[in-house]
Amino acid sequence: MAIAEAEAGQRLDRVLAARIPEISRSRLKALIQAGQVTCGDATLGDPGRAVKPGETIHVDVPEAAPAEPQGEAIPLSVVFEDGHLIVIDKPAGLVVHPAAGHATGTLVNALIAHCGASLSGIGGVKRPGIVHRLDKDTSGLLVVAKSDAAHQGLAAQFAAHGSDGRLQRSYRALVWGAPGQLQGRIDAPLGRHPAQRTRMAVVKLALGRHAATRYVVEEQFRDAVTGATLACRLKLDLETGRTHQIRVHLAHIGHPVLGDPVYGQGFKSSARRLDERGQIALAELGRQALHAAVLGFEHPVTRKQLVFTSPLPDDIARLERALGGATSRKMLAKIDTKSRKR
Repeated sequence: MAIAEAEAGQRLDRVLAARIPEISRSRLKALIQAGQVTCGDATLGDPGRAVKPGETIHVDVPEAAPAEPQGEAIPLSVVFEDGHLIVIDKPAGLVVHPAAGHATGTLVNALIAHCGASLSGIGGVKRPGIVHRLDKDTSGLLVVAKSDAAHQGLAAQFAAHGSDGRLQRSYRALVWGAPGQLQGRIDAPLGRHPAQRTRMAVVKLALGRHAATRYVVEEQFRDAVTGATLACRLKLDLETGRTHQIRVHLAHIGHPVLGDPVYGQGFKSSARRLDERGQIALAELGRQALHAAVLGFEHPVTRKQLVFTSPLPDDIARLERALGGATSRKMLAKIDTKSRKR
């Protein structure tokens, strides 16, 4: 590439990033430092070097290296796929990324096998680009990049958390009780729990990071005899994307997600307030009743706005039916008892 007059004096990595948008600036910086960028017979090893007018710069981009995790033939529910990205409806129980204790059997392993040669390389490695995650036992929609260009574009949208209008993320959750207001906003900073490092907690802002979640009460499930709200279904929208954000925020306001084994432990006794069908459905759920139901974003290459929806999975839907049916069953039993007394 020949350097134009207008580009003279700019940083080398910045000029290359503008000229080769399909490769991330961090990747180009690594190529410069690895000696893969030359001008004539000279190797340009300083990413901050000022370019000169009329220079001809050559970038040698090696073939992407094979992914380190091994591909595994794990069934995937693919909602959308093209040459740049893939949208998955993740089931509960599937870990997104290999880590300690989960070296195999992850979504990344499955994607490496599924996508194969269509992975053009993220940072020089043929691997899927993870731009956001869902907890192991949270189900729902998740987008993954297949190319460096898509990875850059998606990462920028998730970093903005929807503030620029491009990204939309909505969840559905069944929670104990119901907030006093039908809609509201939880604004509480999150950080590592001071005593239990595997957990997150609401902390002082100086010790954590800003986090905000908006909620709307969509349906309440009441005890037919007392009228007390047993549980409700919430629609939740993220303003930030912190680890365990929804689960911690809901527990913080006293309405943890049903079945949450970490942040809802103090509400185990609440299960006894459910009828037999509800207790069975909750026990069979075996995880938090949280689902990523809506995912919308601007396609990082075509610039088309895409929106995907996912219905409640069978286990959460079964629990919701049990909660919703409790009122009618209890009311019928109450009427039947009165009629017998007469």
